[in-house]
Amino acid sequence: MKNILVKTGLMILVGTFCSFSEAPVTDDAPVYHVGKLKKPMKIDADWNKAQWKNVRSINITNYMGTVPEFKPETQVKMLYDNDYVYVIFHVKDRYVKCITDRINGPVWQDSAVEFFFAPDPRLPLLYFNLETNCGGTPLLSYNLVPRKESKRIDLDDIKKVEIASTLPKIIDPEISNPVEWTLEYRIPLDVLEKYSNAARPQKGVEWKANFYKIAEITSNPHYITWAEVINEKPDFHRPEFFGRLIFD
Repeated sequence: MKNILVKTGLMILVGTFCSFSEAPVTDDAPVYHVGKLKKPMKIDADWNKAQWKNVRSINITNYMGTVPEFKPETQVKMLYDNDYVYVIFHVKDRYVKCITDRINGPVWQDSAVEFFFAPDPRLPLLYFNLETNCGGTPLLSYNLVPRKESKRIDLDDIKKVEIASTLPKIIDPEISNPVEWTLEYRIPLDVLEKYSNAARPQKGVEWKANFYKIAEITSNPHYITWAEVINEKPDFHRPEFFGRLIFD
């Protein structure tokens, strides 16, 4: 009887995941082609270094909720090699604040950028969310059901994500004047494969993803997305609206 109950439970669980994974994804999602590096590069938050020079950037411009009086300008670029995916953000900002210095703390409350991505093409609605404030403190989890169920990522694995920022770890009081900042990181592919059936990037592989700019508890709160999210209230945990990353 115990074995029958276990098998039944597993069938229900798998059925739930399959139903969720097959939910409709928007057909008009934006596309970004990700180029390949010939060799690993140093992570130093240098937007102008040679490896990024000829890489096309995308703009994060779709607002959710109330549009703020000051509109940050945010660009992002992405590359990959055999072992890592690389992401760099450049932000023209104001009203910048950063008080969270604990991994997996509420970094989204600070001036922050985020990368949500589904690396398993068979399950495009199961995704990692990497949220990083402007001081370089990350939050990382793997979501099985948005806001309801996720896999805990070991702290030692999160620390393998190498991050560099041009701003200090703590910014308090808030910087109200115009300020530009860059944040760069690389994510080890073997960490992703530990928690998901991630498709290792190579020519023709496709992931689903979205990029975000956020500041929840500053004097200029905002929620901005790359791929547009249609929802009454700001909510980045909407993988059905993810755009497409195609590896070249």
